[in-house]
Amino acid sequence: MQLEWARPGVLRATAHTFEFAALVAAARFVAESTPSEIPEEARDQLRRILDEYDAQTARLREETPPADVV
Repeated sequence: MQLEWARPGVLRATAHTFEFAALVAAARFVAESTPSEIPEEARDQLRRILDEYDAQTARLREETPPADVV
């Protein structure tokens, strides 16, 4: 995984699909299991992020990948 500053307050992440999948799986576990030590506001924010992730992955499935993407 590689992280870099895109601009102040915004990171650009480059990751293999398995790395990103592990992060998303962990986020889903936290959002769905709702551990009591995590504030509800944080879980709600995580759920919104996962909803946006789901929408973006659906969009990607509908697009034709660039020719140089393997």
